[in-house]
Amino acid sequence: MTRLSLLLSVLALFVLPGLAGAEERWQTLPEPAPMPKADESGYAPVNGIEMYYAVFGKGDPVLLIHGGLGHADIWASQVATLSKTHKVIIADSRGHGRSTRTEEPFGYDLMASDYLALLDHLKIDKTALVGWSDGGIIGIDIALHHPERLTKVFAQAANVTTDGVDPGVLTNKTFAAYIDRSGRDYKKLSKTPDQYDAFVGQISKMWETQPNWSKEELAKITTPIAVVAGDHDEAILRKHTDYMASVIPGAKEIILPNASHFAMLQAPDEYNQAVLDFIDAK
Repeated sequence: MTRLSLLLSVLALFVLPGLAGAEERWQTLPEPAPMPKADESGYAPVNGIEMYYAVFGKGDPVLLIHGGLGHADIWASQVATLSKTHKVIIADSRGHGRSTRTEEPFGYDLMASDYLALLDHLKIDKTALVGWSDGGIIGIDIALHHPERLTKVFAQAANVTTDGVDPGVLTNKTFAAYIDRSGRDYKKLSKTPDQYDAFVGQISKMWETQPNWSKEELAKITTPIAVVAGDHDEAILRKHTDYMASVIPGAKEIILPNASHFAMLQAPDEYNQAVLDFIDAK
């Protein structure tokens, strides 16, 4: 069994104590707020899948990409704020939430191409991108290979090599609660509610070897990028976040206080302000 498959097995079986009594904000996993009513929503046919998406508001576009095993509804608080001044696009990544998947092996390049095809479907030439965890990695992939499609990338809780993952996540209660919630949400949202194990197995194969970008590759990035982490991130080593900020040209490092891997849920007001300050800065 690989380290990553062991991780998922351990977390899926973890006996969860109640988190309600946690004293620190970064130890909690709040439920997402209700999602605002979309101006447009539907399914885009991209790369052989049906990709769920929704669009809110008007203005310069910003694409929000969720993390692994999750879905777009985690962004409700961000949508409510950002859509006041921006056109906000959310979507469920392939196999996640309401989107379908194929038997094609998962890869960040494939997932990036899904989002580029979605932007084409929506006739959006260029956008800011806010990515959390896998979503941040997808943003970096697009910055590497299709910088012409991006204005800026706010990459929170991302890694650029597999050794950036903190082995302590194996026994972290908050992350275990997220894994548990993700399985329940999958059964409620997915068109294949009985295939969660197959889906997890498929994406786990990607996590075993990806991402794996060299310093030389990352040094070629020209898109303005914010490398963002909560100061108590359970999954990404702080030294890895610092490394990313040091090797991506011009990167801005943002450390969110009293927050973890799930900062968008724990500290939505501070998170939203950090996003706006970065993507709207001239």
